[in-house]
Amino acid sequence: MGGNQTWVTEFILVGFQLRREMEVLLFWIFSLFYIFILLANGMILGLICLDPRLHTPMYFFLSHLSVIDISYASNSVPKMLANLVNQNKTISFIPCIMQIFLDIAFAGAECMILVVMSYDRYVAICHPLHYTATMNWTVCIILTITSWACGLILATVHAILLLRLPFCGPCEVNLLFCELLSVLKLACADTWINEVVILATSMFLFVGPLCLMLVSYTYILWAILRIQSGEGCRKAFSTCSSHLCVVGLFFGIAIVVYMVSDSNQPGEHQKILSLFYVLFNPMLNPLIYSLRNAQVKSAFHGALQRKRAA
Repeated sequence: MGGNQTWVTEFILVGFQLRREMEVLLFWIFSLFYIFILLANGMILGLICLDPRLHTPMYFFLSHLSVIDISYASNSVPKMLANLVNQNKTISFIPCIMQIFLDIAFAGAECMILVVMSYDRYVAICHPLHYTATMNWTVCIILTITSWACGLILATVHAILLLRLPFCGPCEVNLLFCELLSVLKLACADTWINEVVILATSMFLFVGPLCLMLVSYTYILWAILRIQSGEGCRKAFSTCSSHLCVVGLFFGIAIVVYMVSDSNQPGEHQKILSLFYVLFNPMLNPLIYSLRNAQVKSAFHGALQRKRAA
């Protein structure tokens, strides 16, 4: 590299190019969304911990999904809110890399947890007599640890590959937070290894899990269609509907963000799409599980009655 290049020690998060009044308005809107994410997912965690009826494998996995949603939003939203009210929109190099590391770790863990939840529903509906033996607590803990480990390992690989690259300007990240592809564009070296690993990660985190879940739900649908009673079919569908909605939301957003959108689309469009993962997905997941799940609603009403009686 030439001697006139300057090494980057911080990045500028460009964010939305809006008037000051609009940025303040967005600050309050995003703050309300973030508070709702913390409260809603915290409520799910509290109900699962306090209600013995929810001490089952399905809700054990759901508790980890809530932890991931809180962590995912907390990784990006506070800095995004600070940038909306501050003129200085910089982020140091290491915090930026850490933001990317945690972003990949939580996304990877969420993908794997969703796969584990689909397997749990497969065993519950297709092999109900063996459910207790198959989904015992040892198996649940191993599956959960494996899910988190996959996310952390993938994030570590990407972080190491990113740290080896030289960044010598420009230093503007055209998003509201540090994201792998946006930061990678700023490297002043060949990034083909990073791109290959990103492609492999996409196959592992999105295509692989999606195929596994499609297989699981194919077997589940076949098992449900063989149920004779209408009540049995309804009950079987109700146990899967919440998970199906969350899976559709997560992978639907992924398809829009990473497949439909391309480099030719305007930057503002990309910024809006990026908000779906950090704000809307963590906000909608607890809503789906609280509104579409009878046991969660029953646990919530029971908690309210106990509070009134106390």
